[in-house]
Formats: sequence, C-alpha cells, structure tokens
Amino acid sequence: MKIYADNAATTRTSRTAIDAMIPYMESIYGNPSSLYEFGQEAKVALEDARSRMANILGCEPREILFTSGGSEADNQAIISAAYLGAKKGKKHIISTSVEHHAVLHTLNKLAKEGFEITLLPVEPITGLITASQVEAALREDTALVTVMYANNEIGTIYPISEIGAVCKAHDVIFHTDAVQAVGHININVKEENIDMLSLSAHKFHGPRGVGALYCRRGINLTNIIEGGAQERGKRAGTENLPGIVGMTVALEEAVANIEKTTCHLLPLRARLIAGLSKIPHSSLNGDKVSRLPSNVNFCFEGIEGESLLLLLDDKGIAASSGSACTSGSLDPSHVLLAIGRVHDVAHGSLRLSIGEDITESDIDYIIESVASVVEYLRNMSPIWRDLVNGKREFIL
Repeated sequence: MKIYADNAATTRTSRTAIDAMIPYMESIYGNPSSLYEFGQEAKVALEDARSRMANILGCEPREILFTSGGSEADNQAIISAAYLGAKKGKKHIISTSVEHHAVLHTLNKLAKEGFEITLLPVEPITGLITASQVEAALREDTALVTVMYANNEIGTIYPISEIGAVCKAHDVIFHTDAVQAVGHININVKEENIDMLSLSAHKFHGPRGVGALYCRRGINLTNIIEGGAQERGKRAGTENLPGIVGMTVALEEAVANIEKTTCHLLPLRARLIAGLSKIPHSSLNGDKVSRLPSNVNFCFEGIEGESLLLLLDDKGIAASSGSACTSGSLDPSHVLLAIGRVHDVAHGSLRLSIGEDITESDIDYIIESVASVVEYLRNMSPIWRDLVNGKREFIL
C-alpha cells in the first residue's frame, strides 16, 4: 500500500494542468516579448492567464506578477514594502514567530540593514494570534505587517480579514504568505484588505517552480531579479509560460472544487485526529477549529520524528515531521517551539497533510501504522523508559 500524506510539501500535478501546459511546450512556444506571430500568440496566453488568476483573487490583472514560486514572491513583497517605508522614515516591521523561513530569513536580512522587527508571540498549542495583537504592536514608524494566511506546519488559519482591516485603518501595508491557503480557502484580496499576497502553484496541483505575487496598484515593487523588462519591468526573465498556464488552470480547478474537497476532507481529518489522539502521551498541534481541512500535526512524547518518518515510509506512508524546507535539519521545528512545545517533545512531531484522493481505509491504515511505529520506537527509547520509570516527568 502507498499513501501520500505530505500534500503541504507538494502536490501531484493535475492531469488538467498537464494537458493545458503541453501546447505551450509543443506548438505555442514563442517568447511573449517577441513581436512576431509566435511571440504574440504566447503573449495573448500570458495575459489571459493573468486575467484569469486576477479574477480568482478578486483583483486587477495588472496587480498580478508571475514569479518562480512563493519564496520569491515573499522576498519581493517584504523587501519592497520595507524599502518604501524606509523612504518615509518608517523602518519597523511586524510579523509572527511562526512564519515560513522565506519570510523569517528575509526579515533577518532586513534587520541587518537597520530595520526593527517585531515577531508577535502566538497562543500556546493553537498558534493563533489576534488582530488586537497586531494593532497593539503598530507604531508610527511601522512600514509593514506580514502574517501568513495559514501555517504550513500546524495548519492554523489566521484572522486575515481582521488584520487587514486594522492595517488599512492605520495606513500600513499588509502582506500575507498565502502559499498554504490559496486553492484551499476562498480568498478575495480586496474584501480582505490584503495589499500583497504570495502563492505557489505546486501547493494546489499546479507545476513546481512557478508562483505569483499580488501587489495592490500604487505599491511600487523593488526588483529582486534585474535584467529585461518582463512583468512591467519588475521581474526580469522570460516568463515560464507553460508553468503559468498550468498554474492558472490548476487554481481554477482547485477553487471550483473547494466546497466538495472540504466536505470530503473534514470527516476524514476528524477520524485521523481521533485515532491518533488515542495513542498515549500524544497531543494535537494547532487550532482544532481554525485549521486547514487537510492538516493533522501531532507530537508523540518519547520518540524521534526522523525515525518515525523512516518507519512509516517502510509501511508505504509518505509524511513529514515539519516543513519540507527543513526536513533535513536535526533542529526541532521553530513553529512547535513557538507554540510551547519543549525541545524533546518538538522532536517527536508528525505532520500529515491529506489530499482529495484519501479514503477512510487509508486513514485507518495510517492510524494503525503510526500507533504501531510509536510503540516500537518507545520500546527502544531510553527516554521513554525514564518517563515510564518516573525518572523524568511527562510534559504533554
């Protein structure tokens, strides 16, 4: 049996997206910047994709910039807003302690350039923050607020509309890393007062290596990649037209099926959480209600997450112990530490992100497999023996 339960890391490219991409590799392969017919055919397809994506997000086509993915979009959004603020003497940025490293590392870079960064603490276990927290942290010199739409590890969904309203009232640019949310939650950037939004195609069954940045008209972007005049001169490099077309089609398909997919996933997610909760000294990470329909994240005391993943792989289950970008690291997840998990417990984490093709029997097999592997690892663990024998205290 093979079960793929790591859709938060990447998703299978949909057949619809693949079919849509093929003509732009085989026949309509011109450079959109070229003036002859081959190029202009490609240009028409490029702008059609831009219009269709803008329609999904509730913005104008000119507000969509195509990128290589979510990380590039995050970098350009944050750096642009920071530099705009600096020109006005505003060098304070607000974010959270649980952001993706594409955001946190960019903020670290800006801190070295003299920007002051406030990382808001999150609620224990749930990882939530409130709009009131954001408002209380605002200052006269705040240039940007950047808060993710949904957490890539624990699945918690944040109150983006409320935060956007606070930022709009105080005339502060608001960016959201929506990589985990787009295609899974209905989003309208205008209604939610979002000024900038990052997304990545491979999180909603589009191709890898392509994404987009929504940037509200009137915000002047700083170039991250210099060269040609593509994307209104704000992102140099010949556009990845097959990828852009595939991304757009995949997003349209995902959005059209959001209600159906959510109805399928919610009871299966509940079944999975209930089953894993029966394992002694286990604990769910993230909010129980305000949570992505696909996400289940647990800590199991007395084990190492890396061993858990390898043994689950032997059973045909693909899962994760944190974000895909850091799964090779021996350090515990910064997200789990931020929600109050101690170092040893954070090491014993498991993230399962289920997809549309998951079945009830798959869920039961996952529960059975995780329970048996956890028991096996605990029987081998000196840490677990110390806990059972009272030499250590249980923390969960």
